[in-house]
Amino acid sequence: MARKYKGIDQLSTRDKVVVGLMVVVPTALVLWLVWVPAIGSVLLSFTNWDGIGPLSGIKSVGFKNYVDIATIYPPFWPAIQHNLIWLAVMFFIATPLGMFLAVLIDKGVRGTRFYQTSIYLPVVLSLALVGFIWQLIYSRDQGLLNAITGGTTDWYGDPSVNLWAVLVAATWRHSGYIMLLYLAGLKGVDPSLREAAKVDGATDRQTFFQVVFPVMRPINLIVLVVTFIESLRAFDLVWVINRGRNGLELISTLVTQNVVGEASRIGFGSALATIMLAISSVLVVGYLRIVMKEE
Repeated sequence: MARKYKGIDQLSTRDKVVVGLMVVVPTALVLWLVWVPAIGSVLLSFTNWDGIGPLSGIKSVGFKNYVDIATIYPPFWPAIQHNLIWLAVMFFIATPLGMFLAVLIDKGVRGTRFYQTSIYLPVVLSLALVGFIWQLIYSRDQGLLNAITGGTTDWYGDPSVNLWAVLVAATWRHSGYIMLLYLAGLKGVDPSLREAAKVDGATDRQTFFQVVFPVMRPINLIVLVVTFIESLRAFDLVWVINRGRNGLELISTLVTQNVVGEASRIGFGSALATIMLAISSVLVVGYLRIVMKEE
C-alpha cells in the first residue's frame, strides 16, 4: 500500500515546530562553531592583534602579515614543501595501499574479519597513542628498529629522516581509513558487471581497472578530497613528536605556534590559517561543483 506523504502545509503546528527546530538548531550550530570562527580568522589576519590586548586596540595592517609570511618567515616555505611531500605520500602510497587491501578483503580471503579489524584499528586510535606506539619502534636507544638493524639513528630527532619516519606512521593509519571507504564502494558494485567482464574473458586486473574502478567514481572523488584535506591539516602526530620543529614544520603546526605559542600573534597566525582555508577550499569547491553538476 503506497504511503501518502504530507506537504509542509498539511503538517500540524507541533510538527512544523519540530521540523523548524531540526533545521534551525543544526544551522545555528554550524554558523556559530564553523563560519563565525572562520570569518573571524580571515578578518583578524589583516590585523596585528596579539590576542592579549583589548579588542579596541586592534589595528589594521592590510596585507602585511601575508607579505611577512612569504618573505621573512623562514619556516613557511619548508612547511609548504613538507605538506606537498605529505600529500604525495598519502596519495601515491597510502591510498593505493588501502585500495589494494580493500580488494584483497573483498575477495573473501580466509580470516577476512580479522584482517579488516586489524588494518582499521589504527584509525580508531588517537594520534597521541599512534605516536607513542611508533616511538617504541623509532626510539634511538630502546627502539625496535635500531635493535634489529644495530643502528643508532634518531628517527624522530634527525631532520633528514624524521619526516619520512612520521610518514610511515601516518601511512599505517591512513591506509586503514582508505581501505574502509573502498571496501564500502566495492560492496556496492553490481555483481553482474563482474560476471559480464568474466564472460568477455577479462582478467581480474582488467575487470577491476576497466569496469569496477570507473564505477566507483563517487568513492574516488571522496578519497581524493579526504586525502587532500588530511594531508593539509596533518597536525596531531607531528605535534606530539616535537611540536612541528626541527624538520617537521607543517602549516597547521605553524598556525598553532603563532596562535597559542609562547609568542602569541593572533593576526599572524590567522593569516596562516586563512592560507590553509583558501588552499583546502579549492578542492572542496571543485568536488561540490562536480557532484552538483552530476545531480
